[in-house]
Amino acid sequence: MKITFLLTWGDEMGGTEQAVYTQATHLAPRHTVEVLSVFKTRERPFFSVDERVSVRYLVDRTGKTQRPVRDSGLGAEECRRLAGLPSELINPSWEATFDALSDVEMKRALRTIDTDVLISTTPALMSAIADLAPSRVITIHQEHRSSQLRGSTGEPLLHRAPEIDAMVVLTERTQQWLEESLGKAAPRLEAIPNAIPEGFRPRSSLTGKSIVMPSRLVPEKQVDHAIHAFAKVLPEFPGWRLRIFGDGPQLSRLRNLVQGLGLHDSVEILGSTQHMTEEWAKASLAVLSSKGEAFPLVLLEAFAAGVPAVAYDVVTGPAEIIRHGVDGLLVPPGDVDSLAEAMAKLMGDEELLRSYGQNAYEGSARFAADVVVKQWEALFTELVYRRDAPERMAERADRMAHRVANGGAGRFHPAVAADRTAPSSGDQRARELVIGAANRSLVRAAGRLAEVRDDLQAVDILQRNFETVVAALEHHEIPYVLLRGSDDTQRYRVAVDAEHQTRTRKALAAEYEGKAVYAELLKPRTHAPGVLLAERLEPVGEVGGLRVFRPVVTSSRTLRFGPAYGCDVEFWRRVPEEDGGDGQFAAPLRSSAAGSRLPSLTADATLRVRDREYPTLEPFTKKLVNDITFPIDVVYTWVDDTDPRWQERRARRRADLGLPAQASGDEAARFRNRDELRYSLRSIAMFAPWVRKVYLVTDDQQPAWLNTSHPGVEVVSHRDIFTDPSCLPSFNSHAIESQLHHIDGLSEQFLYFNDDFFIGRPLNPQKFFLGNGMSRFFWTPTTVPIGEATEEDEGYFAAAKNNRRLLEDRFGVTVTNGFAHAPYALRKSVLEQIEAEFPDSVARTAANPMRGWRDVSMVSSLHHHYGYLTGASVPGSIRCAYIDVGTYARHPELTRLLTARGHDVFCLAESPDAEVPAEEQARIIGSFLRAYFPVKSPYEL
Repeated sequence: MKITFLLTWGDEMGGTEQAVYTQATHLAPRHTVEVLSVFKTRERPFFSVDERVSVRYLVDRTGKTQRPVRDSGLGAEECRRLAGLPSELINPSWEATFDALSDVEMKRALRTIDTDVLISTTPALMSAIADLAPSRVITIHQEHRSSQLRGSTGEPLLHRAPEIDAMVVLTERTQQWLEESLGKAAPRLEAIPNAIPEGFRPRSSLTGKSIVMPSRLVPEKQVDHAIHAFAKVLPEFPGWRLRIFGDGPQLSRLRNLVQGLGLHDSVEILGSTQHMTEEWAKASLAVLSSKGEAFPLVLLEAFAAGVPAVAYDVVTGPAEIIRHGVDGLLVPPGDVDSLAEAMAKLMGDEELLRSYGQNAYEGSARFAADVVVKQWEALFTELVYRRDAPERMAERADRMAHRVANGGAGRFHPAVAADRTAPSSGDQRARELVIGAANRSLVRAAGRLAEVRDDLQAVDILQRNFETVVAALEHHEIPYVLLRGSDDTQRYRVAVDAEHQTRTRKALAAEYEGKAVYAELLKPRTHAPGVLLAERLEPVGEVGGLRVFRPVVTSSRTLRFGPAYGCDVEFWRRVPEEDGGDGQFAAPLRSSAAGSRLPSLTADATLRVRDREYPTLEPFTKKLVNDITFPIDVVYTWVDDTDPRWQERRARRRADLGLPAQASGDEAARFRNRDELRYSLRSIAMFAPWVRKVYLVTDDQQPAWLNTSHPGVEVVSHRDIFTDPSCLPSFNSHAIESQLHHIDGLSEQFLYFNDDFFIGRPLNPQKFFLGNGMSRFFWTPTTVPIGEATEEDEGYFAAAKNNRRLLEDRFGVTVTNGFAHAPYALRKSVLEQIEAEFPDSVARTAANPMRGWRDVSMVSSLHHHYGYLTGASVPGSIRCAYIDVGTYARHPELTRLLTARGHDVFCLAESPDAEVPAEEQARIIGSFLRAYFPVKSPYEL
């Protein structure tokens, strides 16, 4: 058969190019193989190419003016003009190198391509072949990165995948993520690893005392981690060298780091080389400290030379190649101390180093090219065999329909969260099959067994995992104390004397044999990092702690409760005075609220959690300086713009003011209701269970789904808070917000939410308030334009300018910055002071029924600046996303929010000049919010 690989630039040095040429070389003896490169960028390609593999190019970029490689009638000026125009075929946010000239040449080449199998090698090229490949051509995408961690470059993967025949990824982790995210829209998905590149590879003698690290010098490779780790172990192992091969923007920074650490005689940064086989032959150890990898070829090259490796156990890649304790060592990601310990273990034990090297050399046969290529040939044969079957195109149409029907619209696709721990494999996977067969209610999610529940909030999951730990410890009479943490998570922590670690592991193993209970190993000393069934914990060896959890997934599969919601069992070790300690117990992982040393682990007090007392230490029962014990309420302002009575009131009010009956643009967007409130309340119930009460301020409206009998929610009419009834009805958010502190029963500290604000992950109240009651605010780089407010100013900036004038007159200082679109932390007393100090401005704003250029914005801006200048508020930090759903280009960010779930808060807004029709916005927002917050809140009927 004829097989065509499509590359962006086939001449360059990169893992994708190397993998393609290796694969093509091994297919060439039995097939007609060609590499089609969109761009020619060098006179001679970086990698040598087998003579049986033809390479052709579409656009030549080696000269001053890029031009088609084919004979064409285009002049130099026309080529320059085309090259300066953006690509319409490939979105620049996916890959910016394409242009109008490459569009022309790709359309010409791909629409009529004569091949059996066409393989794309980037998501951008996958989109192109989905558009352009003839129907009889089998289309396959070969994914060379961790799809679940891609940014904008990965957008086409979920968007266009249904339109191709197959997608091949490098690891099972990525395959499982795509299966769960795409569901019935998924094409054929396979996991096939990269093969070891061809060529003679001299074997290392492992005597050179040389650590080799080929790497691009970019932040995500974290080369500085390897340098710091090497600096820690070098004094113990003089004569060893760290040799770094690669170029990149961090070259100067890394050289300065080497100099600053005094390592200039021991660390070499040598630039790129085409002779890595020779360098591996001189190496004794490989190190990989990347933040993320897909399937690192450098490890395959090292193993082929018999060189063992030490690497961070990141989401994908190293763990699929390194067999921990056999041919290398895996350490927790980002843990420089553990990286140094692993390096020292092999540097200091010649026999162990040689044993690992031998195993690496022998184990590299798993990735031999002939083994890997057979998997590819089997896939090609099966797909080509049925390319004329009528079912093929029908199935493709069904996949595309499933994508749209299940929420995928435009450039947004619902996705499951990327799991950052390895799925089960090997013996554990086999054991899970047995457990799953015995309990049919369990499903497989994120590579592990999980319960399907749509009724549990995050606080319920945290409590359940805590009780899972406590039940095992108490049943086996293992003493423990409940800790209070010093971090910003809601996770429970218990401390156990390290002398009882073996007993604890045995207890968990016995208690949960045959159950879907797991533990993530924290700071393992001998075992590889990862997640094990609790029943398999006994033989793992020493660890710093265990994060125990029962996986739960919602029926939508878009919300998973995994290790992030587990309960930590920490093994605190006494440091004897004879070992330089003070006889106290030392924290194995991180400090507690009472510090990183505890004088005893014998419980002398109790802490109440829900309905019972648990053993703890007396310091943890005290009110600490940063504790928040005061109540915190939430206030929303809300309107249903589809209510005919409300529409009539607004039309009448506008007519009285001489305005058109219908609003448009920014005003219409502000009033638009898409049921966001339901999901914003779900976010509070899920991630901020410490909220005392929610007040919903409305113009005598309430959502039909709202459970008004719930004691934690109260609907408040505008009539109940406006001191001057003549101001009503009001359709000015600034006016309504100026009266919020009049709510009867409102707590002193409260949060103000727009209904398009959402909490994205578990947060503690300390994110918004200090223990002394002061509120936090979140400045942004957005500046308020200079000058006084005018009628032409947009409402937000006009109010900000008016705020600035008040503050300049009162305090003699000028404010410049705006604030994040995040929940506003407010104090009722500060709002009362503002009303008392600026009565005319507040009254004028309250009396304005529509937004006006003379308004002030009390809760979103003035409160924070006034509080800061009077000592009632302080700057804080928050991870906030602001997404304009009225702009198509911002829709992929919704998918990334779902995948990462790493933002504290986010806001879904709409610009006044939205390009996305309102109906389409509603569909996308609804699909996204249902995926992010699938669990019903207690505020709903």
